[in-house]
Amino acid sequence: MGLNKKSVDDINVAGKRVLVRCDFNVPLKDGEITDETRIVAALPTIQKLLKDGGKVILCSHLGKVKNGPNEGESLAPVAKRLSEKLGKDVNFVSDYNVTGEAATKAVEEMKEGDVVLLQNTRFRGAEETKNGEQFSKELADLCDVYVCDAFGSSHRAHASVAGVTDVVRAKGGECAVGYLMQKEIDFLGNAVENPVRPFVAILGGAKVADKLNVINNLIEKCDTLIIGGGMAFTFLKAKGYEIGKSLVDDEKLEYCRDMMKKAEEKGKKLLLPIDTTIADSFPNPIDAPIDVEVVDADKIPADKEGLDIGTKTAELYAEAVKSAKTVVWNGPMGVFENPTLAKGTIAVAKALAETDATTIIGGGDSAAAVNQLGFADKMSHISTGGGASLEFLEGKSLPGVAAADDK
Repeated sequence: MGLNKKSVDDINVAGKRVLVRCDFNVPLKDGEITDETRIVAALPTIQKLLKDGGKVILCSHLGKVKNGPNEGESLAPVAKRLSEKLGKDVNFVSDYNVTGEAATKAVEEMKEGDVVLLQNTRFRGAEETKNGEQFSKELADLCDVYVCDAFGSSHRAHASVAGVTDVVRAKGGECAVGYLMQKEIDFLGNAVENPVRPFVAILGGAKVADKLNVINNLIEKCDTLIIGGGMAFTFLKAKGYEIGKSLVDDEKLEYCRDMMKKAEEKGKKLLLPIDTTIADSFPNPIDAPIDVEVVDADKIPADKEGLDIGTKTAELYAEAVKSAKTVVWNGPMGVFENPTLAKGTIAVAKALAETDATTIIGGGDSAAAVNQLGFADKMSHISTGGGASLEFLEGKSLPGVAAADDK
């Protein structure tokens, strides 16, 4: 898992150029940042490096950048907000080349305690291809020390996440993780590798296919595995139930049977919905008013669709969480974006908020649900990376974590 990594507390950065890979992939509307959570989350690492006398160079991607560099995905708004948050000028290098002459000059002129922000790393094109090797070298040329604090990108072996570390190390520099990465490694890593028991894992979301390896890995690790969301219907069909027009992955029925058998053989509890909230069809638009009824999980009519767990299931799942000491939750219980179909997700979030257990929310939709429903401050840890936290829960080694120096 790579849990014993050098952090910013283990390195001396006084007078050194420190390149920090952040996650500034913030939502923008008309050039304005609509949610600054990721910027705020990066501040402790940046402030620590400044306090220790480092020359801090920040880099990040923003958006998907499908059609080449564009002002709509520039990091300029991030530079502005960062300057306000840090109470000091952040020198933004707007050059689309990211590491070109403008960046080199800006870094050369830095004094201890200065901050430079490079342009969107994705503007350089495919960071993970051959082009990535040159880009890794150019990034490494700008710094003496490298710090990765972008957990949300740590599952990608990109130049600014992993490639740069080899070059920094080759010239005698150190590679560490920031506070945000450290927190993710501590919470997610310990939950999976060394949980305080009973350990309950809750998996939701739409597709079984997205969570194949997570289910398999968590049955090995947890005491109780709770399944909700759209993926539950593939399990219910695998049990021989009629699921009507509900979401199903027919290719994964055998897999679901295998997982139920594995749980039984290992003496693990695998909880599936005992009742379901059904409607005629999926709401359109997603938050439109909708008529629903709750039926037993084995009584879904052929012309109806299950869109949330039912009330008895919500009670069953809440009860299972009560006695837990560690809970990991990834994926909502239903179509939580719709007020009528959010009840199951709210019930689970409420149960987590009221327990004394260490509660870890695995990024993505679960994080969005917990934030949206107002339970965020009651959770021990909300992961900043959806895909990365899933791969962590699968037991995979993440390139961004593996690339940091061991202590």
